[in-house]
This record gives sequence, structure tokens and C-alpha cells, in this order.
Amino acid sequence: MLLKSLRTLAVALMAGFAATASAQNYPSKPIRVIVPFAVGSGTDIVTRMVTEDMSKTLGVNFVIENKPGASGQIAAEALVAAEPDGYTIMMTTNTAHSANPHLFKKLRYDPLKDTTPIAKVISFVFVLAVKADSPVKNAQELIARVKANPGKLSYGYGNSTGQVAGAHFAKVAGLDVAPVAYKSTPPAMTDIGGGQIEFMFVDVAASQAFVRSNKLKMIGLQSDQRSPLFPDLPPVGEVTPGFNFNVWGGLIGPAKLPANVVTTLNAAANKALTNPAIREKLIASGLEPVPTTVEDFRKFVVEQHAAWGKSIRAAGIEAE
Repeated sequence: MLLKSLRTLAVALMAGFAATASAQNYPSKPIRVIVPFAVGSGTDIVTRMVTEDMSKTLGVNFVIENKPGASGQIAAEALVAAEPDGYTIMMTTNTAHSANPHLFKKLRYDPLKDTTPIAKVISFVFVLAVKADSPVKNAQELIARVKANPGKLSYGYGNSTGQVAGAHFAKVAGLDVAPVAYKSTPPAMTDIGGGQIEFMFVDVAASQAFVRSNKLKMIGLQSDQRSPLFPDLPPVGEVTPGFNFNVWGGLIGPAKLPANVVTTLNAAANKALTNPAIREKLIASGLEPVPTTVEDFRKFVVEQHAAWGKSIRAAGIEAE
């Protein structure tokens, strides 16, 4: 019995030493970054920009793995199932982290208990978009058009922000309009260009290519106040107030991620976000870089969990 106990202790100690050595050498191989939305989405764009700089800082490659679908649930489930060794992380957003617990009755992950906050990265600017050749020029004209065609028009969304904003807009304006869910924002924007849906709330980063190719036009800012990034774009909240959603993205890992891994990744992310060249690219894409400490990000995700629950209930959305 004593010999067996000593062997068990020896195995445990060796495993502990190996884990410590591995942690001290972190990172020593490529890091997988799960993205919950499709290539070309705003989340995908910011992930590639920031991890490219992080790769230079840490001396390893960051491999982007897009796992769109189910409002970020597929990606989140893949993350929480991964080993907490720092070689699988995720660029989460308010969709997967703040909104899903209030939009779905059952989740196979708990965003607060099953993940480790690493670094807040970005705040997204969202806009109200319609087809480029649509006759409407602002939110008031869109409301009038939808009311003139009750039950005939629809809006799309590819994430929780678009879903909650669309539902809030329809409720406050008293619109008879149908919501249409998409796996991600790019296919929804394609359908706006094709006339299958009438409008959507979408992040500027994802919509820019469609705007430049004359498929979409932005007619309002998803906010109650004007933005210094788009001073000439009128806030939709001037017509339908209540757009106080905090739209954000940040890096997380599985639960029980070693502290030194967290601090290493946080420092590399913050370095990227304070790089003038990276900041300029992000801001030009309607993305506001927001470097934070690990502790501030931990507090933030808890606060946003409660805030998004309040916004979802106010929009009249029932959990599925």
C-alpha cells in the first residue's frame, strides 16, 4: 500500500513539474484562436489584425479557426472543451458571452464559470443598413416604408447585437416586420443586396466591403448619441431611443487557464492595441481599441452579463 502511494505521488509530482515547465516556456507552439463568426465578419477582421501583431510579439503563429453558427455557441463549446494550456483561445463577443444566457433556455457552457477572461480588445460601432438603391435615406423613412407594407418585409441578423437591436427598433417603432436569423452577418448583407430582406443592424467593419461595392448604404448609427468616428451619421436612437447596448469583443480561454498564460496574452494584446498602426486600421474600420487589465476585463464581463439580460427583456425577446 505504501509503495503504491509513493508511486502515485511520484506520478503526480512529475506531472506537476512538466506542467510548470510547459507554462514557463509558454508559448512554444502555434496558438489556435476560435472565432464565432464567419470570415469577413467584424469579429474575424479584428481577430486577424490583433493576432498578427501578437504573433510578432510572442514569436509563434496564431491560427484562426472560424466556427460560425448558433449565435456563437458552436465556437464557445469548442473552447470550453479544450485543454486549459493557452494553446486554444477564443475571440468572444457580447453575443456568445453576454447575450446567449438570456436568449437561450439551455446552453452547454456557462460563459462566466467555464471560461477565463484574458483581454478586452474592441468596442464595435453598429449601423442601420439597407440596400444601396433603397429609396429610404434615414430611420424615419424606413419606419414609414415598413408601416406602409405591414407583414410583408423582414430584417436580418447574424449575431445577438443585430437581433436585439432589430427587435428593439421594431418594438419601439411599432413595426409589423419579421426577423430572419443567419449564421453570420455576411450572408445577411448579401440578402439585403439581393432584396430578400429589408434592413439589418450590422457592425461597420463587416459592412464596409458591401458599402464600397454599392450593395449597402448606412442610414443610421445604432446609438442614442452621435459618434466621433461617424459624426455625420444620425443616431437611430433619436427616433427609437434605448440603444445603450455595449457591443464588445475580447479574448478568453477555457476555465483554469494558468495565470502566467493569461498575463502573457494580455500583455501581447494590449501591445497590439496601443500600436499606432494597428489603432489606425481598427478605427478606420469602425472598431475602437480598448486595452484593459485582466482584472478590469473580469469585472466587465460580469457587468455585461447583467446589462444584456436587461436589454433583451426590454426588447421583448423570449428565450428559445
